[in-house]
Amino acid sequence: MEDPRPDKVAVVQEVQGRLDSAEAAILTEYRGLTVAELAQLRQALAVVGGDYKVYKNTLVRLAVTGSRHEGLSSLLTGPTAIAFVSGEISAVAKALRDFSRTYPALVLKGGQHGDGVLSAADLLSLADLPSRDVLLARVAGAIAAPMQQLAGLLQALPRNLAYGLQALIDQRGGPPAEAGAAEAAPADGAETGDAEAPAAEASAPEPVATEAAAETTEADTADVVATAAPAEEPAAETETAPEG
Repeated sequence: MEDPRPDKVAVVQEVQGRLDSAEAAILTEYRGLTVAELAQLRQALAVVGGDYKVYKNTLVRLAVTGSRHEGLSSLLTGPTAIAFVSGEISAVAKALRDFSRTYPALVLKGGQHGDGVLSAADLLSLADLPSRDVLLARVAGAIAAPMQQLAGLLQALPRNLAYGLQALIDQRGGPPAEAGAAEAAPADGAETGDAEAPAAEASAPEPVATEAAAETTEADTADVVATAAPAEEPAAETETAPEG
């Protein structure tokens, strides 16, 4: 048995290497497309990170046999071309889907992403997804929105607290300054009282003197009354003596 031709071996190795290094691979049928249309398709795919190559099914089957890409063997029927994806698989799937709408001869068969095999329906679903940049922008917006709301709430807290305090002050009928002055007044009074306490103590003996004077006056009055009473009794006796 003759050894395989070197050019075929090179193609098999090329397919193996490209499948291993690609992010994903999408297989299509291109029967009916002209050379100009194929060139137009390659240009559209190159913009989104896809490289469109046509290989013989027998060589591709040899390349995937015994490898993690063996699941692609079932798709190797009819004229087959492979779109090697080096960017976003959704962008390449979308470009293929859009091209097939203009040129129905292009048919999506399926593909592989990682170790998973994708059907034609899977590729159409991927084509409907927004790009990675759009998804990241949406995620960033979803994360930023609660943060912005939280920042707004934190900014509103001091204002609401101030409004609440002012309403409470108005309800109680006076600002905090008046309440502070009222609270400070007893302290000042207490200090004044303490300062005047010695003066009050110094004047304390005066009531004692007054009481002593009052007692002296009462004693003098009693003596006067006691002295005056005996003087009246002899007068009465003198008046009744002649009648006896």
